[in-house]
Amino acid sequence: MITSNRKPLVPDFMRPVAELESQVEELRRLAPKNDKIIERKITQFQKKLAKLQKEIFASLTPLQRLNLVRQSERPTTLDYIPNILDEWIELHGDRGGADDPALVGGIGKINGRSIVFIGHQRGRGTKENVARNFGMPAPGGYRKALRLMKHADRFGMPILTFIDTPGAWAGLKAEELGQGEAIAVNLRDMFSFQVPIICTIIGEGGSGGALGIGIGDCILMLEYAVYTVATPEACAAILWKNSKESLAAAEALKITSSDLKVMGIVDEILKEPLGGAQADPQATSRYLKQELVTQLDLLSALDSHTLKNRRYEKFRRMGAFYEI
Repeated sequence: MITSNRKPLVPDFMRPVAELESQVEELRRLAPKNDKIIERKITQFQKKLAKLQKEIFASLTPLQRLNLVRQSERPTTLDYIPNILDEWIELHGDRGGADDPALVGGIGKINGRSIVFIGHQRGRGTKENVARNFGMPAPGGYRKALRLMKHADRFGMPILTFIDTPGAWAGLKAEELGQGEAIAVNLRDMFSFQVPIICTIIGEGGSGGALGIGIGDCILMLEYAVYTVATPEACAAILWKNSKESLAAAEALKITSSDLKVMGIVDEILKEPLGGAQADPQATSRYLKQELVTQLDLLSALDSHTLKNRRYEKFRRMGAFYEI
């Protein structure tokens, strides 16, 4: 588990909750031990706090959800892996001279079943984020992912991917190294693999950077995660030449789990604890592991021909619309 001593930044919509939590903690600190009156006051504050949290999280806007999943305290791929897998080892390198820390992968076991895992990896704090390139993979990261997926296909191991990136690295060096080609090859080859592939959007799923490990038989999504063709800020800048229109852009892009479930982009939405996955990473890991095991059991019962056909048809259906 990655830890940080840095004080978390509180989104605007969470400030009433943070203030009430601070009052409760201050009351606990100052209260004499075994003071029944103070204990009743604390209980009242806690009930009020829980009610306020429920009201806030029941009415989050798409942009607020995006801000929530961008919090540095939100669990990352390497936070989930030790809680989901019985045993695991990280593998490195694309066998072409690169080892991108923004995209991690390896082999492990879940309930005794061997699998290959791949996921975007953000950092916590400026230093680690710079080292991880803010979770934005370079071409070498996608080629490393493809190497591991081919290994899984060769040895009959299911593939689990964890999506959490604002997008692929868009620097000049990335273009020189073939960023578009690396992602395109992943998309092509993921349709051909004969093993089950389960993709889980755990945070921010942005653009082709997310899709580069996002072709699967089953697409899972955490309740407050987002999945989008472009960030609302980028969309607003393109359409309205004004990034301040990001609220309208976020609404129009349909980036939330509930919108994407209706459109058939994601298959299952995984409930998060009150306050998001960062409020209780252990509980979120348990929910996620349970769903992964269920889906693995279902998909492992299918033959490779059926798997590939279903995967192809699943993505062919996306984007269909009717003109009135």
